[in-house]
Amino acid sequence: MSAASRASSGGSSRASSGGSPRTPAPTPAPAPLPTSRGARYAWYGVLVVLGALVGGAGGLVQAAWFPAGLLLGLLASAAVFYGGLRATGTQVGVVAAGIGWLVAVIVLSFGRPEGDGVFGGGGGDLLFLFGGMAIAVICATLSRLPRPTP
Repeated sequence: MSAASRASSGGSSRASSGGSPRTPAPTPAPAPLPTSRGARYAWYGVLVVLGALVGGAGGLVQAAWFPAGLLLGLLASAAVFYGGLRATGTQVGVVAAGIGWLVAVIVLSFGRPEGDGVFGGGGGDLLFLFGGMAIAVICATLSRLPRPTP
């Protein structure tokens, strides 16, 4: 019986490969998206805008649907902060998203001369503000992603 017929008839793969078991080669970690300095700076700009959008949307959602909206706003903030870390491979990606988020939250907290404001100073507003900052700090202090060796 040949090795090909043994493999097709249910024989072990070791018999068809010469008797020694193969160990799979370790797969390298996926490289972060930007490879050049210009691409990384473009990602930082995109992350600032994304952070501002998430901060603004989270400020509106947490006030509209208090318990679930607060959780949704904080989860979206965590997603953009951690996404910044994964996309750029550095903590600067988290900082860029955090700057956009913080600027949006501060601008929304000012209110207008008529007295209208997004943040009214309640407990949910403070939880969103301090919780978002804590999540940004947690994501910024995560270990750096390993750089693949060429």
